[in-house]
Amino acid sequence: MGKMFAPERRKIIMEKLNEQQRIIIKDLSKEIKVSEATLRTDLTKMEEEGLLKRTHGGAILPDDIDNETSFSTREQKNRDEKSAIAKKAAELLSPGQCIMLDASSTALELARYLSDMQIRLTVVTSGINTALELHDHPDITVILLGGIVKKGSYSLEGSLGINILSQINIDLMFTSANGFSFESGLTDFSVYEVELKKAMVNAANRVVALLDHTKINKNSIASFASIDQIDTIITDYAMQDSSLKKFKEHNIDVEVVAIY
Repeated sequence: MGKMFAPERRKIIMEKLNEQQRIIIKDLSKEIKVSEATLRTDLTKMEEEGLLKRTHGGAILPDDIDNETSFSTREQKNRDEKSAIAKKAAELLSPGQCIMLDASSTALELARYLSDMQIRLTVVTSGINTALELHDHPDITVILLGGIVKKGSYSLEGSLGINILSQINIDLMFTSANGFSFESGLTDFSVYEVELKKAMVNAANRVVALLDHTKINKNSIASFASIDQIDTIITDYAMQDSSLKKFKEHNIDVEVVAIY
């Protein structure tokens, strides 16, 4: 095995934590042939970023990360903001479009809004709840991407559903993220779900990011959309002029919604 860079090591660490809930430095060092000292440095940095919690000789997922991966927990956070963002997102739609919704709680809010609209659409989604929300709508055709059902969630992950994306023309993709920054773009904490979201982003003609204020200027473990792949951001975050200028330089439209 050649030299492994920090992002590669960190990805492996998070994969192990997601699978096993804990890692032991000594065992991981032998498995991936990286020194224990280097892994300790990685874990210290990752703990500072809130991605894990150091233990004697290893690391575990912190309680708040477990909670963050629970869909029911995420669904209740910032509900008013997500509802306002979803309402603004619906304004981008035109009858007859094919759109894609990820499995985020914000995309589910958009699905709830669409369920009460009189509009003809095709909706492709990786969210089980999103598909169920729309399946009774008389004018919306729902396509649920195949994949592995993620534990503690209602999302699909993995590459099983990727092939169908090449057979569909996606006008708009609506996605949320665990974090957004100019350096990393859109990031998430599930390295498995990220692989499917990357394929979804690549298949869409336009990508619309639905981000409440807690997601802005925050990084998570894995990126699924670079800054140059994002066309529009809808947020309740009060943008400074310097940030708006930077978005404009990247040809990203920013819509800021007001919360009352």
